[in-house]
Amino acid sequence: MQKSPNYTLYFWLVAIGLVIAKIIFTLRPEMDLFTEEAQYWLWSRNLAWHYYSKPPLVSYLNLISTSIFGVTELAVRFNALIFGLGTSWVVYRFGTYLYSEKVGFWASIILQAMPFWWLISTFHTTDSSLTFFWTLTIFWLYKANMEKGTKWWILAGLAAAVGLMAKAVMLLAFPFLFLFILQEGTIGKKWKKMLLFYLIMSIGFVPVLVWNFQHDFNTFKHLANLAGAGEATESVPFSISEALAQFFEFLGGQLAMISIFLLPLAFMTIKNVFKSRSQDKIFLILPAFLTFVGFAFLSFLTEILVNWPIFSYVGLPILISAWVVNQSEKWLKIRNWAVGISICLPLILILPDFTFFKSIPPIKKGEKQLFRRMSGYDPLSKRVDFLQDSLNLKDVFIFSETYHMASELSFYLKDHPQTYMLNMGARRNQFDLWPGMDQFVGKNKTGIFVSWNYDSPGEFAHFDSLLYEEEFEVFLVGEPLRTAKIQVWRNLEAFDPYVPLNY
Repeated sequence: MQKSPNYTLYFWLVAIGLVIAKIIFTLRPEMDLFTEEAQYWLWSRNLAWHYYSKPPLVSYLNLISTSIFGVTELAVRFNALIFGLGTSWVVYRFGTYLYSEKVGFWASIILQAMPFWWLISTFHTTDSSLTFFWTLTIFWLYKANMEKGTKWWILAGLAAAVGLMAKAVMLLAFPFLFLFILQEGTIGKKWKKMLLFYLIMSIGFVPVLVWNFQHDFNTFKHLANLAGAGEATESVPFSISEALAQFFEFLGGQLAMISIFLLPLAFMTIKNVFKSRSQDKIFLILPAFLTFVGFAFLSFLTEILVNWPIFSYVGLPILISAWVVNQSEKWLKIRNWAVGISICLPLILILPDFTFFKSIPPIKKGEKQLFRRMSGYDPLSKRVDFLQDSLNLKDVFIFSETYHMASELSFYLKDHPQTYMLNMGARRNQFDLWPGMDQFVGKNKTGIFVSWNYDSPGEFAHFDSLLYEEEFEVFLVGEPLRTAKIQVWRNLEAFDPYVPLNY
C-alpha cells in the first residue's frame, strides 16, 4: 500500500522556508522599516485606548515584541511573520476540515503565492493581525454553523472582538454572517446564537467608543472622509471620468493582489461557485464578494487603497484548491506554474542579490522604486546623531513636516526620542493629538528640521537663527536614492502650523 503524503510536514517546510526568507530580507542593512510600520511602533511608545485612525492592537503587539527582542526591525516584523504563518495555518486547517488534507495544503500554498499575503506577512501593519483574526473568525463561524452547541459561536465572537481591535473593517463580519444565514434559510433556528456572536464581538468595539467619546469622534470623521464624505470633498463636483479612473485603478490593484498568474484559476473557480451554489462555497466566497463590491462602489466616490479589501480574500485559495484538485492534468500544471512563479518573483525581490540578476538595469530600477519608502532612514538618522555630537547640541527636539519622517527618525535615532511633526499642509493625523512643538516656544531649545521635500520650515515655524544646514544624500545598493535637507535652528520664537480642515 502506498503511503499517503504527510501534508502537515510539507506545509511547515514551505511555511518556515518563507519565514526564513523574510527574516533575511528584514536583516538586509539597506532596508529600513516601512513608514507605516515606524508610525505604529511609535504608537507603542504612546499607549492609548485607540488612535486617530486605527484601534490599539498594533501598538500593543509592537510593545510586546520590542520589549522582548529590543527595538529592532526584526522585533517589529516578528508580529507580521507570526500572523502570516498563523493565517496560512488556519487556511490549511479550514481546507482540511471542509475537504481533505491535500486541499488544505494546496490552499495554504496558493495563499502564500498571493501578493496580498506577502504584504501582511512581511510588513507589520494593522492588516497583519486583522487578516489572521478574520480568517480565524470565519473558520470558527463555519464550525459553529455546522456543529451543535455554542462553543464555536463563543470562540468566533472572541476572535472577532480581537479583530475589531486590529481594524474597524472587521465589522463586515456582521452583514456577512447575517446574509449567509438568511440565504441559508436557517435564521429562525440560529438567530439566538448569531446574536450571542454579535454581542461577544461587540466587546472589541469598546476601546473605539471610549477613545472617540474623549476625542470628539475623530476616528468616525476620519473614516467618513476616507469614504468620500468629508468636508474637503463636499464642494468638489463629481467627475465621471475621474470616478471611472478610480474604479479601474481599484480593480487592477485587486487583481494584482491575487496574482495575475493565478487569475485563470480564480476565474474558473468563481464560475464554478456560481454554478454549483453549494453552501460551503457560498460561505467562502461571500466575504470577498461583499467586501469587493462595497469597496468597488466606494471607488467611484474616493480613492481606495489597494490593501483595504485584501483581508477578505482568504477563502479564495481554499476554493481554488478544491476546484483544481479534481481537474485534468493541464489545470494541475497551470496551478503548479502559477504558484511557482508567484512565489519566486517576490523571493527574487526581497532576497539579497546572490546572482547577477539584480544587476540588470530594469530590475535594479524596479527594486529602487519598490523599496524607496523604506530605505535611507537609518543612515539619515545616524547623520543627525553625528551632527548633535559634533555641534555639541543640547536640549534638542527633532521635527519634520510628515509623520512618515518623524516616525522613522524616532525609531532610528539614538535613544529613540519622541519626535514632532510640523504640519505644512497635511491632513490630520495622530501627531496632531500629541503634545506638539508649541511647548518649545521661547524655551531656547535647538530644533533640528529634517525633510525630503522642503528646504526649511518656512512661515510655519519662526526661529531666532539658523545654526547649520546641509543636504544629505542617501543610497540604495550603491545607487543615489534621494536627498534630505537637515537644518539646525536656535530658539523657536513662534509656532503657526497649518490647521487642516479635513480628517
